[in-house]
Amino acid sequence: MSTSELPRRTVLGASATAALLASAEPAHASSGTQRFEHDPARVLRNPLSGWVLYGTGKPADDFWSHYDDLGVFEYAQTLYFRIGWHLLNPAEGVYGWDVDPTLRWMLDNARQRGLKLAFRVVVDSRDKSESFTPAWVREAGVQGYETQTGSATVWSPYPDDPRFQELYARFVEAFAARFDDEEQVDFVDGYGLGKWGEGHSVRYLDETSRRAVFDWIVDLYLRHFRQVPLALNYHRMIGTSKDWGDPDPLSAELLESAFEKGYVLRHDAFGMTDYYGQWEKDLAARWRYRRPILFEGGWVTKSHDFSVDPRGYETVADVRYGEFEDAQEAHVDALDLRVGETDSWFTEVPELRDAFVARGGYRLLPSEVRVPDRLRHGRSAELRHTWTNAGWGFCPNDLPLWNFRYRAAFALLDQEGRVAQVFVDPGTDPSQWRSDRPVEYRFTVCATVRSGNYRWAAAVVDTTRQNRPGLRLAARGEFSDDGWLLLGRVDVR
Repeated sequence: MSTSELPRRTVLGASATAALLASAEPAHASSGTQRFEHDPARVLRNPLSGWVLYGTGKPADDFWSHYDDLGVFEYAQTLYFRIGWHLLNPAEGVYGWDVDPTLRWMLDNARQRGLKLAFRVVVDSRDKSESFTPAWVREAGVQGYETQTGSATVWSPYPDDPRFQELYARFVEAFAARFDDEEQVDFVDGYGLGKWGEGHSVRYLDETSRRAVFDWIVDLYLRHFRQVPLALNYHRMIGTSKDWGDPDPLSAELLESAFEKGYVLRHDAFGMTDYYGQWEKDLAARWRYRRPILFEGGWVTKSHDFSVDPRGYETVADVRYGEFEDAQEAHVDALDLRVGETDSWFTEVPELRDAFVARGGYRLLPSEVRVPDRLRHGRSAELRHTWTNAGWGFCPNDLPLWNFRYRAAFALLDQEGRVAQVFVDPGTDPSQWRSDRPVEYRFTVCATVRSGNYRWAAAVVDTTRQNRPGLRLAARGEFSDDGWLLLGRVDVR
């Protein structure tokens, strides 16, 4: 994609975006070495990376057919629900994933399209047309308060009420029993309090409960979600009763305590210049290459007056450019396709959609591999391999939950393409592969397979899953059905 194809919006700094696209073009390999080019068009479906489509507990009848027609599922890999507790737990001991036909329809269609799931459970009912905490919780004696949304009277619980914490903990335990499955779920927001579940405007029985409630809910989710990563909105008013203002002095300390425990970062106001400001940018920069960052745009273009943004947005496309530039600066791993906002990425700014495919998240590949074409059975041989991350994002191999499970590896494939032997290089760590900074390794192997002709192959394997390929590679090349990147031939004697 040439830079001339990008519309210039100087108010948004389009030249920076154009430069990004230019850098996504593959370089030509020089002769005499076995090298692999980055494939900027290859859509990768890796954990905590890529496009996240937003679902809903009350979808339109054409939710799936519309996105099918738009081609969304060529890109999206995760279906994310910001969903009320009342839909997931309508009666005590009863769960929506078992009894709600609409929710089951959403989950079934996601599975059919190969989408993983993600969730934020919202308990606060303010600005909602119905109570987001189930009625049975109020009837069980939880203390709360009523507010008005138009003509609707809704009720929300106080999160420092011990009875609330008891009942919510039971729900989280059941929720995790069903969804703490990394094969099904990409991430879960492990907080969900306050307006819209974003962590601000939290009302308490006792304002001094802020830290205790924060630690309680963070630890609650950590205790029950042992496979699926947890995320937290890095809001400057996290856990306070305020909507907005100068950053609260305690916010960074609370947020970073959760990140230290293994939470990943997300923010819900990318592209909103007044709400994603210097404090947010500085915090994200401190955690760059330590935890991944997940993106959510802030402007709802069908209902917000986005022209008030200091960047001078005039069109929906302008908003998308602003979001993209914030995403690039923050080095985000995932970008959102929200309800009401998705179409514009495909119809108005497909160049940005493709730019994120080319450079967003982490995009790992072996840029150079040197393997012998002859091996002696039982004798050692040296492999040299160089790996690069062609994306701006971060592969969180050092996330406590993952515990360095991903490693570079090589395999000998037999004549039928079956794996005969795998060599895992224990010195490799994809979390150290930063954007366009290749890392070279030397690795000694010893073949123990029977004599014959084989083919070398490379992958980033999951060492907790019998050393099978665990992360999809961004290389231009030929892949086996199970994800090995095919290299040269080798004769074993």
